[in-house]
Amino acid sequence: MTAKTVEDAIELALKQLDVNREEVEIDVISRGKAGLLGIGSEEAEVRVSIVDFGPDEVAGDVVKTVSDVLENLLRLMDVDAVSTLRHAMGEDGGGPVFNVEGEDSGLLIGRSGETLRGLQFLVNFMANNQLGFRPDAIIDVGGYQERRKRSLQITARNVSLTVAQSGRSITLEAMSAYDRRLVHLALSDNPEVVTQSVGSGMDRKVVVSPADID
Repeated sequence: MTAKTVEDAIELALKQLDVNREEVEIDVISRGKAGLLGIGSEEAEVRVSIVDFGPDEVAGDVVKTVSDVLENLLRLMDVDAVSTLRHAMGEDGGGPVFNVEGEDSGLLIGRSGETLRGLQFLVNFMANNQLGFRPDAIIDVGGYQERRKRSLQITARNVSLTVAQSGRSITLEAMSAYDRRLVHLALSDNPEVVTQSVGSGMDRKVVVSPADID
């Protein structure tokens, strides 16, 4: 679906499909561009797909609640951004994954993703108050979380090779609980190394050690 802006394209698609926003997955193909005096302008384009939640209506309630909370927070923050549902359920069976796109995307990410982690925490905290349980929603901004995930997986595998060959432990930089979990998962099937988190608070780090070290 194409229109002058991403939001307009989404609204047109929703009307055409006769569904609500929380019932679809939205992929932003192009944000378009204004051009100069209308010359060279391009329309925004989105792909909208109806989500099949199956017999589990709870999943639909979770998506709707998280979507509403996220939209309200973005509105209160007064940022130029649009949230879309990427997956109704995470790859590891976790909660829904939302992606936020817009001119203010950089502001929402912050230094090393700190602002984004804060936003994700708030969304889950507020949704938990409404649902009665933590939805474990993942909030991404401009694909940052996906890029960060791939980067950590590559780093973890490279470090594991060095550890296995040298027989010496390597301590990674301090990182968030979410990032540490990604490292643990990336190496969970590697029989040559073991991982553990050490430290406290913001200084917690992952240590990768040879599997034969006590």
